[in-house]
Parts: sequence; C-alpha cells; structure tokens
Amino acid sequence: MLSRLENLEILDLSHNDLNDASFLQSIAAVKSLKILNLEYSYELNGSFPTKELANLSNLEVLILRFNQFGGQLAIQEFCALKKLEVLDLAYNYFEGILPPCINNMKSLVVLDITANQFNGNASSTYLEASRTSLEYINFSYNQFVGVFSFNLFANYSELEVLRFNDNKNKVEIETEGSMGWSPLFQLKTIELSKCSLNKLTSSIPKFLLVQHELDIVNLSHNKLKGSFPNWLIENNTRLHILHLRNNSFVGQLYLPRLIHSHITWMDVSTNHLNGKLQENIGKIFPNLSYLNLSNNNLEGNLPSSISGMLYLDVLDLFFNNFSGGVPRGLTTDCLSLRVLNLAHNNFNGAIFVGTYQEILQMNGNQFKSITPVLNSTGSLSYLDIGNNEISDTIPRWLGNTSYLKTLVMAKNEFYGQIPCELSMTSTLDLSHNLFTGPLPFYLNLPKLEHLYLQGNKFTGSLPKVLFNSSSLLTLDIGDNNFTGSISVEIKQLQGLKVLLLSGNRFNGIIPNQLCLLRMISIMDLSKNAFFGTIPQCLHKIYFGEIAATNVSYSHRDVIGTSYLTVPYTYKGFSEEVVDFYSGSEFASAEIEIEFVTKYRQSSYKGSILGYMFGLDLSCNNLTGGIPPVLGQIPITFSNLALLESLDLSHNSLSGEIPSALIDLTFLEIFNVANNNLSGKVPDMKAQFGTFEKSSYEGNVFLCGPPLDKSCSKGNKSNPTPTQSSNASDSKWYEIDPLVFHTSFSVSYIIFFFTVMTFLYIHPYWLQRCSNLMEDLIYSCYYFSFDTSKRLSNCLCN
Repeated sequence: MLSRLENLEILDLSHNDLNDASFLQSIAAVKSLKILNLEYSYELNGSFPTKELANLSNLEVLILRFNQFGGQLAIQEFCALKKLEVLDLAYNYFEGILPPCINNMKSLVVLDITANQFNGNASSTYLEASRTSLEYINFSYNQFVGVFSFNLFANYSELEVLRFNDNKNKVEIETEGSMGWSPLFQLKTIELSKCSLNKLTSSIPKFLLVQHELDIVNLSHNKLKGSFPNWLIENNTRLHILHLRNNSFVGQLYLPRLIHSHITWMDVSTNHLNGKLQENIGKIFPNLSYLNLSNNNLEGNLPSSISGMLYLDVLDLFFNNFSGGVPRGLTTDCLSLRVLNLAHNNFNGAIFVGTYQEILQMNGNQFKSITPVLNSTGSLSYLDIGNNEISDTIPRWLGNTSYLKTLVMAKNEFYGQIPCELSMTSTLDLSHNLFTGPLPFYLNLPKLEHLYLQGNKFTGSLPKVLFNSSSLLTLDIGDNNFTGSISVEIKQLQGLKVLLLSGNRFNGIIPNQLCLLRMISIMDLSKNAFFGTIPQCLHKIYFGEIAATNVSYSHRDVIGTSYLTVPYTYKGFSEEVVDFYSGSEFASAEIEIEFVTKYRQSSYKGSILGYMFGLDLSCNNLTGGIPPVLGQIPITFSNLALLESLDLSHNSLSGEIPSALIDLTFLEIFNVANNNLSGKVPDMKAQFGTFEKSSYEGNVFLCGPPLDKSCSKGNKSNPTPTQSSNASDSKWYEIDPLVFHTSFSVSYIIFFFTVMTFLYIHPYWLQRCSNLMEDLIYSCYYFSFDTSKRLSNCLCN
C-alpha cells in the first residue's frame, strides 16, 4: 500500500504501539520520502533495516528516538543518506563506532545519539573540524572513553547546542588546548556534566568568557575549582538555567549587581561556598522558580528579600550554617513555594507551614514550635521536623492535612496522646520523644507502611487495631516498656519486612504465628523476657532476596512526576537539566532503623535495607536447643541462606550447635555467647572460619577451635562437671555470681513469706513463737547483765 504513495514526503508514525519493523522494508519503495518519524514507538527492536532504506536518497529527517533498536549501523548503506538534516537515534541500544560517513552528510543540522551504547575513543567521533552546518550535537550517555579535545568545534559557526554528559566519567573533555583558540560559534546551550572537564587544571572553560547568548549552562559534577563564576550571569543576560552542582568552587557567593529577570533555575549545591547571602538576592533574581544552595558552608540569617520571589517553587538550603528565624513571608508571600528544605542548619524560632507547601523538610535545627499559616495546610504531603527542640503535644491540625503521607517528628520532646485524626499512608515516625502510657486503642492506620515508636516510654500491650495495618512494612517499637505476649493476630501483617521489638518487657513464648510473616528480612526480639524454645518454623521465613525485590525503602513516592519532566525540544531544556531531584535530598529522606550487629548498635537506611537480613533473639530466657532446621536450605528458595546476622546470646539454650549452620554462607555475625551449650563448635569453614571465640564465650562445655578448650574423646558428648581438658578451662564448681545471688534472694523471700503465712493462719503457733522469742530476749538480757557484772567485779578486785 505504501509503495503506491509515490509522492509521499512525510510519514509520522510516532507515539504508536508498533511492534514489528518489517513494514519499514516496504517504505524503501517510497523514494520521495523526506521525513520519517518513529519516535516513541517503544516496541520496535532488533537491527534497524538501513539496507532497505538506503534507497531513500531524498530523506532529510530520520527520528528513531525512544525505541529498542540495537546492534551496529550498517555503515555502507547508512552512508547513502547524504541529504539528512536531522539524525536522531537517541534512547536506543545502538552500539559500535559512530559511522565515519556522517562527514558526508554536509547538510546535517541535528545529530543526537543520546543514551545508546556507541563506543570507541571519544577523539574518533569523525566530525570534521571544517563542518559549518551543525547546530545541535548531543553525544551524552554512551560508552565513549578517552580524551576529547573541545577545540574540534572551533569552526562550527552555526553551533548553538552542545551536550556531552557522561554519567560514568569515562570521557575527559579538555577545552584548554596547548594553544589558545577562539570559537566562531555563539552557544545557547552547553552541557558538559560528569565528563571530567579540564581534569588537568580543574578550571572552568575560558572560552565561555566570549559567549554572550547562553541560555542553559550545565557544568555539574566536574570538580571545577576557583571562585563562583558570577561573570557567567553578567555576560549572558538571557541565561535561564545555571547548573554547577558538585564542584569545588570556594569563597563567597558573589552575585551580579543588576537585576536578572531571565534566570529561573540555579543550582550551586555541593560546593565549598561560604559567607552570607546577599540581602538583595530576591531582587536580583525575582523570577527564580528553583534555587538550590545545599551542601555548602553558607551562614547568617536568611535574607528577607527571598520572600519577594513570587515564583519560587523549590528552595533547598540543606546542610549549611544558616541561623536565626525563618522569615514568615517565605510562607505567606511565596504562594508558589511547594518544596522547602532547610534541614541541618541552625535555624530557630517557629516553623511556619504554608497553605500550598507540599514538601517541608526542617529536621536537624533548633526550632521550638510549629504553627500553620491561615489555618490551612491542605497540600502538605511530607513533613519532617525531626531532631529539633520542640516540646509540645502533637498538633491536632495535622490530622486535617488530607494529603499528608509522611510525618517525621523524631528526636524532639513531644508528649501526650497520639491524635486519632492522624491518617498517614507512608510513614509515621514518633521515635525518641517523651510519650508515655499505653498506645491508644483507636490508633487505626490501615494504609500506613512504616511506624516508628522507638525510644519512648510507652507501656501496656499492643492494641489489636494495630494489626489491621495490612500495608505495614516496618514496625519499630523498640526501647519502650511494652508488656504482655505477642498476639497471635500479628500474623495479619503479611507484608512486614522489619520487626523490631527489642528492649521492652514482652514475655511468654515466641508464637509460631511469627513464622507466617515470610517477608521478614530483619527481626529483633532481643532484651525482653521471652521464654520457651526457639520456634522450629523460623526457617520458613524468607530472610532473603524474594522479600527484597518487593519493597522500596525511600520516600520517593511523595515526589510528583510533574517535577521531573518537561516537553523535549532540540533547542530547549534537556532531560538531564530539568530533573530537579536528581541526587536531591528531597527524594532521599530514607527509612532508617537501628539494629545491633557485632556488639554495637548500627543504623541501616535506604536501599541497603533490601540487602540486610538479621535475626536477634539475644538477652531473653529461651531454653532448649538451637533448631537444626535453621541451617536447612530448601532447593526451591533461599530462606535463611542470605541471613547475615544471627544473635542467640544471653539465653539458657542447651545442647549442641547444629553443624548445618555452616551452610549459611552469607552469615557475617554469629553469637551464641552466655548460654548452656555443649559439644564441639561448628567447623571453621566458610563464614564460620571468621568467627572469634567471643561468639561462643560463656558456654562452659563448648570445645574446639577457636576456643582454647580442645575436644577429647571423653568430652565430645555429654560432658560431666569433672572433665577439664586443661588448667585454663572453667572448673565444675564455678558458679555465676549473679545467678547465685538471685536464686538465694528469691529462695529467702519465699521461705520468709511461707513462715509468716503459716503463723498468720495458726494463732496458736503464733503465740508459742511469740513466747519463745520473749524467753530468748529475756535469757539474752540476763546473760548479758550477769556477764557484765562479773567482769566489773573482776576489774575492781
């Protein structure tokens, strides 16, 4: 059918669900075709049929971006397309070298090979220095290596857009040649991110001094040194975007004197800038929508002129040394401000929550209070006020924020009751505060994913309503005063990944219902009063990769997609620049838990939680043996094979250590110290070859390496108290002083109350006992009196 359309010049099949490229063979007959657009077809894959399309000698525009074409381009056939003006191969899987015959395409205006797998030396890209037609070049995100000399483009008089971002830092771009050079072009966009720019000198490209039409400048992630290049702003009155993140600029952030109303986006985060912000920054950049100054050493008060930035959408001052109060006008006047990050500074006073703010990160400061502005916080979805100095009850108005997903109030001095109005769907973190009393029975958060109550003084048992939170992934209630046994209804938390109950007063047996929580990766029941045996069924919990692949441990879900992309145009913003949150702290407010490994409490957060698997039952009253099934690994799934930490210390476990545990090859921490285990320790194979004697200490009847006590024939099994292999071994008559004094005191108290109860019930014997005590008192009295009188007479004589 297409072959009959002899005069067809434009064929646009973009944004379709095409899945077969065979139809391209019939297109070859349409010799009049000038424009072929297959953009965003997604399913087109395999080698691109350049052999068939070689007959399209009139083709001027070829757009293949965002498909799945791969392999190498057929160079001989590809070279036949000499009239091409636009060649867009971006976001495919093309590989090999870039065909040298591109130099034969004298009319080429746009060359975009972004995000493929083209390789070879960067200096061999076969672009002639005499070319004058090219206006747009994008070599970003390929597999090029080596050093690329920038003065190759010196004579490209029409060049306006140049992008050579390399996310692997394998390409070194040098703009300062051995001899000076003056470009004939005037760039509008230059993006040289993560490309080891001027690695020898670490200097900002000098040729930019003669560029006066720049619209976008992205030199981020290059370790450039020197002072902040404010001349880039002064020399380019049309500049919209300045991206200098993650370099090594030093000194003060000197800003231009004149107003620059064109700038809407500026990121100079992660440098070494210091000093105070200019008071008139808000007047110099009145139209800024994105300002990121995070990870510097800036100090002083926040300029009040920032409140005049009416279009400010994102303000990130994370990790500086700013102090003083936050201007109220930042909330009341900046009505476009949706994302505010002032975390880890020295701000004090009140936190003001505005009407339109969506993400508010204020943790790590010295704030004393939090208050809403205009009694409306309807847009708030993420609030982190942790690690401040707020002493108050939880504000009830937080329950009126219908979009609130994450609330972090950790490490303050909050007290009182948890309001019933709270309805988080992602995270509720109230850890390390001053809450007391039982958890309210109305604590109903059915869609909550992460609950942190660690480090308070909660008491009582866990309310059954808590087990209705079927979406719960993390439950951390450690270091409180909870009591009672673990309810069998905990089996309802089928998706639970992290269960931390350490440091409470839970008792009873460990219920088998815990084994139904098969997605668990970290379980900590230590420092409680559990008794009985270790459940045989614990090996049924995955503790491994099957669980890890299903859970994301970050708050990235609160970031709206509207922040991340804008429509693409060849001369407009690139995807690399407009990704506001690439590496931003807003998108990485990660889940963090504390888990004891290697005798110390460590924090694990973010994606690492998907790879950490641990079981801690230490410091309880567990008895019996270690179940051999803990070391059994079924063929069909890994289960305990990926377990990294197993702590059974400080219990009353007996019997031998199962040799099957040697099969736990991922085990990095193993501790059975201070039990009543006996027999030979597991052979020092695999991971067990790394465990020291401290893992087994406090078990008198254990023997074998790495312990000093050897295993003789007489004590390999059923050891008797009189057996000892050498003088350094513990003697049979040695008793734990703590156990002795405790048992003696308990026995004495029981005996005393038994006698008193008997006397209370039988008055006759109480009277006889009273008379006996009275006779003894009088006897002692007269004996003492008579003895003292005789001694005085002897002394007088």
